[in-house]
Amino acid sequence: MVEWITTNGLTDYEEALSFMESRVAGIVDGTADECIWLLEHPPLYTAGTSAKPEDLVDADRFPVYEARRGGEYTYHGPGQRVAYVMLDVGKRGHDVRQFVKDLENWVIATLDRFNVKGEIREGRVGVWVGRPDKPLNPDGSQAEDKIAALGIRLRKWVSFHGLSINVEPDLSHFDGIVPCGIREHGVTSLVDLGLPVTMDDLDVALKASFDAYFDGQA
Repeated sequence: MVEWITTNGLTDYEEALSFMESRVAGIVDGTADECIWLLEHPPLYTAGTSAKPEDLVDADRFPVYEARRGGEYTYHGPGQRVAYVMLDVGKRGHDVRQFVKDLENWVIATLDRFNVKGEIREGRVGVWVGRPDKPLNPDGSQAEDKIAALGIRLRKWVSFHGLSINVEPDLSHFDGIVPCGIREHGVTSLVDLGLPVTMDDLDVALKASFDAYFDGQA
């Protein structure tokens, strides 16, 4: 059984870390159910284990936290749905790459419910959308923007941290970092793409798409 928790308002980042630490410990020792936690944070930047100092463009803009997850710099803030994923990867085959792929496909399936085609790009973490409405890149390729970020950590084969999907954040807040270390592409959101999607709409889609990739009850 996977417990789903949805928290309204803005959740302090350190409180979220504390909750995840406690919940993961409980999953490891068998005293707590697996959990998907849906929330929003106040504006902040997080640094993953691969973060480069030069990618923190404006260190004074928002608080910066060491996340100890995989990946580089990421922004979290109002209008962005964060899904913290506390699942037992061990009982799902001990395959970290497949688990990350399942997370990516879960996001893609969720976006598909809004007729948004999310895609994966080799060498780039996260989920991307093509932007035919924007000028072509200098090499003639289609412009692309990032709509979802992923970064996980494992402890005794239980995952924490997870993913974030941009519903309607202030996209200018991403200017204080180089998101995930990628300079040549932008960031978008469902509302930026012209879709009047609410956070509740996205939550319904996330739950409806979950069981196709993870055993559990959404």
